[in-house]
Amino acid sequence: MVGQIIFAVLLLAISALAFVKYSALVRNIRLGKAEKISGDGAKRLKNMMLVAFGQSKMFKRPVAAILHLFVYVAFVITQVELIEIVIDGISGQHRFFWGLWKENTLLAGFYTFIISFIEILSVLALVATFAFLSRRNLLKIPRFRKSELNGWPFLDANIILYAEIVLVACIFTMNSADMAMHKNEYGFAVSGLLSGIWGSASEGSLEVAERIGWWGHILVVFAFLAYLPYSKHLHIMLAFPNTYFARINAKGEMANMESIQKEVASMFNPSQETSTTTEIPKFGVSDVFDLNRTQLLAAYTCTECGRCTASCPANLTGKKLSPRKIMMDVRDRADEIGKNIDANKTEFIKADQKDKVSKLTADNYDDGKSLFDYISNEELHACTNCNACVEACPVLINPLDIITEMRRNLILEQSVSPDSWNAMFNTVENNGAAWAFSSDERAKWAKEFNA
Repeated sequence: MVGQIIFAVLLLAISALAFVKYSALVRNIRLGKAEKISGDGAKRLKNMMLVAFGQSKMFKRPVAAILHLFVYVAFVITQVELIEIVIDGISGQHRFFWGLWKENTLLAGFYTFIISFIEILSVLALVATFAFLSRRNLLKIPRFRKSELNGWPFLDANIILYAEIVLVACIFTMNSADMAMHKNEYGFAVSGLLSGIWGSASEGSLEVAERIGWWGHILVVFAFLAYLPYSKHLHIMLAFPNTYFARINAKGEMANMESIQKEVASMFNPSQETSTTTEIPKFGVSDVFDLNRTQLLAAYTCTECGRCTASCPANLTGKKLSPRKIMMDVRDRADEIGKNIDANKTEFIKADQKDKVSKLTADNYDDGKSLFDYISNEELHACTNCNACVEACPVLINPLDIITEMRRNLILEQSVSPDSWNAMFNTVENNGAAWAFSSDERAKWAKEFNA
């Protein structure tokens, strides 16, 4: 009974903590602008099933993909055993499903098969975990050694891998000790081989070992649930909505700015009414409030794998731009705003509202900072709009959309752009094209060329 009470208290505490943390995460994503999601729903569902569930884009790098698949499938299938552990913890029973099915040969065999399959997957996941630790810490693959991964991001990646080792160790401690206690009654594949290590251990020792494995397993799971909102491993959950809501139009297609589109349309058709609003539109993006929610969702989905940065021609030629860092910076800025709102830092209430409200919200937030405090002009100007980062991402994240919108803000709101760009802008304005020749000269050249 004491064990049941402790388990129930822990379960409720972790559930409450998870609710608070995941609610804050949703709030941070909702800092962005609402967006109408249109397009072929069937195509979106197909993307989600192939890319998020099927891991299709991972297999462009087969070795890493297979290793990742071991961990991914083990994580999914292990939830079956976790369900039984939760039921046992609440009810105080031992192996609830086995007790329910052991008299039925077919169901008992199915139970043994499932747990044995989980054990085999756990061994494969353990192999993959050591491989990932080696890739990050011994082989020092370049995309894992970029400056944006210094400090917490590098530690975060290792923490989960270490936790995976502990989790697998607990699974086999629990199952092998249980097998030894029950004279291999369950018939589990891997634990049946390991049960011999307990030799002539007393029944009391075996029971203690099984309980250590059982509690260790569930405590690692509880810790993981509480830790996940702080980790890049949020992609375990967010990859599914992100791939569903990801843009399905052509990768090179840029979104039009509605206010400019209307003005240009009225120039070609004077009879068409222009906007009657007197409010001056804002061009591009300067902070997370200007991004849409799917872009913020993408920032929180980022796995920090670095495939985008490893594919970026600007980064490969030594320029400062790293698409991965762009996504991490957006997420960090959203986290900063969320924490300030949670702490109700009233000094960040907009000046014209300080006397009217006493609670800091997204609507009245102004801390004098923006995304440009995280992302430099040099990074934004280095992008070639080649879409290599978009193509490389295994979960359909689009850093280029954010880069483009921030550059629009630099140019149209702040009048900040390189001299070479300004020269081109002037040429387009004066000649209607990027070339320093008038339309008459170009027409003459074309006529002579076709003669």
